[in-house]
Amino acid sequence: MKELAAAGLGLSLSASAATIQAQDRSQSRSMVISRSGIVASESVIASQVGAQILERGGNAIDAAVATNAMMGLVAPMNDGIGGDLFAIVYEAKTGKLYGLNSSGWAPAGLTPEFLKSKGITVMPQNGIQSVTVPGAVDGWDKLLTKFGKMKFADVLAPAIAHAEEGFAVGEVVEVFWKDSEKTLRADDATAKTYLINGHIPAVGELFKNPDLAWSYRQIAASGRDAFYKGEIAQKIVATSRLHGGTMTAADMSGFTGEWVEPISTTYHGWTVHELPPNGQGIAALEMLNIMEHFPLAEYGHNSTRALHAMIEAKKLAYADMIRFNADPHFAKIPVEGLKSKEFAKSRAALINASKANCTVDAGTPPGTDNGTTYLSVVDKDGNMVSLIQSNYATVGFGSGLAVGGAGFALQNRGGLFSLENGHPNILASHKRPVHTIIPAFMQKGDVRIAFGIMGGWNQAQAHSQFVSNIVDFNMNIQGALDAPRFSKETFPGCDVNIEARVSEKTRAELTALGHQLILRGDFSATRMGSGQAVLRDFATGTNFGASDPRKDGAAIMELRTAKK
Repeated sequence: MKELAAAGLGLSLSASAATIQAQDRSQSRSMVISRSGIVASESVIASQVGAQILERGGNAIDAAVATNAMMGLVAPMNDGIGGDLFAIVYEAKTGKLYGLNSSGWAPAGLTPEFLKSKGITVMPQNGIQSVTVPGAVDGWDKLLTKFGKMKFADVLAPAIAHAEEGFAVGEVVEVFWKDSEKTLRADDATAKTYLINGHIPAVGELFKNPDLAWSYRQIAASGRDAFYKGEIAQKIVATSRLHGGTMTAADMSGFTGEWVEPISTTYHGWTVHELPPNGQGIAALEMLNIMEHFPLAEYGHNSTRALHAMIEAKKLAYADMIRFNADPHFAKIPVEGLKSKEFAKSRAALINASKANCTVDAGTPPGTDNGTTYLSVVDKDGNMVSLIQSNYATVGFGSGLAVGGAGFALQNRGGLFSLENGHPNILASHKRPVHTIIPAFMQKGDVRIAFGIMGGWNQAQAHSQFVSNIVDFNMNIQGALDAPRFSKETFPGCDVNIEARVSEKTRAELTALGHQLILRGDFSATRMGSGQAVLRDFATGTNFGASDPRKDGAAIMELRTAKK
């Protein structure tokens, strides 16, 4: 894929070479290219809704919220208003990046002591004791209030209509729906919400969610307070009480997300931005810093040496992240040390070129004291949004519990807390857990790229592979998403998932180095996640969009500008 040069990245091809590559290439599809806005999401219908918002005079922020609301309808196991949200916004007129962390906190009564009184010694991964306050709606409110041109009523109208009239279930989400069948049947409210006459929706079957339409109408009429202080909050608290949870009205009404300053590093001349802890973005930055010590471009794309270096870099960066990451309001996190070039140099020196390391320990940086949806939008003016939103567990619809009469499932983000005494990520009242979901942004010269790749602990390592595909191997954003990926889901050990498109010879050589490869399909959405990307070339005013073939989505352009 090295020859798939990226339009807008200062790379060019002769006409004859371009013709050959267009006829014989590894890329799944062409980029969407337009002077108008582009929305890239995991659902064609959600992308269409976002594009229509742009056509009606909305900007990238309005379109992102509308698209996210649709995703909560069409892929309810992945995301929805029962989950959390993070975003990076690029404001074209100022050239400034803004970070938003709208991840929810633990209920005040959900403490290690409370769990121990129930005989629970390991953090629950589902059920009511894994539920934290959902942050998505507050995130929507903050985005629209600060940057939007439209109101809640405008951006939620399409999702309300589709929730009432129904939509045809897609191929990928039908599989996740089916995988969750046992969980959905275990709770009456959940079964009523997500089963059709007692059965799992089939591919192409019409699914309606009138209760979600009701919730969206409450938010459209009364804003975020409808969710955190109104009838929706009452239903959430009632659901928690029914299942023996600790959520109270005060836990809901007192929550607010926060604007944060993105953190960054450089990679061969590009600047890559992530959000600070409690997300795992710091691991992507450290991984890139370690990778920079190896000539990946010389090694060749998905060569044995390149993959070995990247897999080993992942182990080191993730060991450091999981040791120190937590809610920064509760723990001092050595962010600057973790993303420093000097620390990366010391960590890179630990990589053995001839052997995989199966027992990686965290380092000591200076300053030391799979259910998600990702979408990206660029509008005609160059405003850009990188947004990720999640219930956490895809299989099981987050916690596995829907809010009775409200049409959405509650997240299980609390499962990422630790119960280990002294750990920075130990469960505490009104504390946010470590988060897997991370939006990203990269830039060089006149080019800006908003991108993300969902999928649990896959995300930081997938971000690093995407950046390398762009920077080291000159791919365009579609080729960079398409390219075969690896994903090491675990922290210890030498196991690593790898897609079957990586050559048999390379896989054999990696095995000889000690990597324990788990062969996945050509395009493994479950293990490798799925990404979206939009690119703006400010020198020409042209936008580019790309959508990962591992999901049902698409990048869709705005077709016209609505009359004022």
